Parts: sequence; structure tokens; C-alpha cells
Amino acid sequence: MPCSIVILTGAGISAESGIRTFRDSNGLWENHRIEDVASPEGFHRNPDMVYTFYNMRRRQLVSDEVAENAAHQALAKLQRDFDGDVTLVTQNIDDLHERAGFEGVLHMHGELLKARCLHCGTIVECRHDFDQTTQCEACHQVGYLRPHIVWFGEMPLYMDHIMQCLSNCDLFVAIGTSGHVYPAAGFVEIAKQAGAHTLEINLEKSNVHSAFHHGLYGRASQVVPEWVDSILAEN
Repeated sequence: MPCSIVILTGAGISAESGIRTFRDSNGLWENHRIEDVASPEGFHRNPDMVYTFYNMRRRQLVSDEVAENAAHQALAKLQRDFDGDVTLVTQNIDDLHERAGFEGVLHMHGELLKARCLHCGTIVECRHDFDQTTQCEACHQVGYLRPHIVWFGEMPLYMDHIMQCLSNCDLFVAIGTSGHVYPAAGFVEIAKQAGAHTLEINLEKSNVHSAFHHGLYGRASQVVPEWVDSILAEN
């Protein structure tokens, strides 16, 4: 029975919560290249476009059309009722794990409902639109706020802590991840090298499914609660 579990979640766990991916079949995000709305260079070239893109996503996240689902709730239940340690690392920038009651989520790609000041470094909660005319609450400078999102070419957050957790866990579980985005796609290998058992829970096999010891496939809202119940029954 594991006494330390590390869970990685990706877009697949939030897909049933009403969150749109914003990515079209042709690879564009709302008719924009990914590099234009998700890179420091794109922000420098056209900040208005980037602000508009994330303001639109933020409005959707705080709207009534989005809510946590049974998979988020099950993981929060696991944290509450499991006798050992449960660490949750997410690639998602939404707050659905927190809405379900999970505490201490490690958002390695940042958070949509936060803004960061490039002048003083302060990170603040932000549930409303902001742009180049918005004043920082801490330093009161105007024009320095940016979305608290890790863009392409930037270092993911909490990596030292995540690596330590992966190196000491007994069980590593990836839920709703594609296996295309690194460094997250490589977490399974780090955990395996440390002796952890590994499990993939996904709608279908990921790009790195062969690296896992086992896989469970189906809708996250059904498979994750069933898996959590099985862990707690053993516990």
C-alpha cells in the first residue's frame, strides 16, 4: 500500500467541466498562432492581443458554465481521507481542483486567476479583465501586469519541489495528460527510476503510455472516482 502518492493532471480532467481548449483543428488558438498568445515574444509584439485572449479565457472560467466535476472531487476526497501524503501537480491553469477542496495544488504552468507584476514581482488574485492600463495593487505602477501563466520558453513553476516529490513517492499517477508536453511528460520516468509504481488514467492511451506500469482508460469523471475508492478501500 503506497504511503506517498504524486498525481499529475492535465487538460483531460477538466474537459468534462465545460472548459474549451481554445485550440482549433488547424493548431490555432482563437485564430492566433500559439507563439503569438503564449510566449514572451508574442506578448512583447502585441500585448493587446494577449490580454484579450486571456481575459476571454478568464471570463469563461469564472462563468456559470464551468464547474468542477466528479474527478476533481474524488482527488480532493483522496487528500482528505488517505493516511499518507498526496501531492497534486497540475498542468492546468484553472482553479477546479481548488473548487473541489484540494489544498496546496502545485500549478506548474501558472494560474489564470492570478496576475504578476513585471515591475515588483508581486502575484495577485485576479478574477477580472486587465490590460496595459491596469495599476499594480502593490507598487501602483501602470502597464506592468501580465497573466501569471508559464509561456513557451519559460521555466515551469515549483520544479525543485516537484522533482523531490517524484523522487520520494511510492505511486505516481498521471490523469488526463497527452504525454506531449515536457517536462511533465518525463515525470513518469523520474518516478519509475526512484522505484515508484506508475499508473496512467486517461480517455485513451497517451503518447508515453508504454512508460507506465498500468493504465486505466475512460472518462475521468467515472474512472478517477472508482480508482480513488479502490485506494481508500485498501487504505
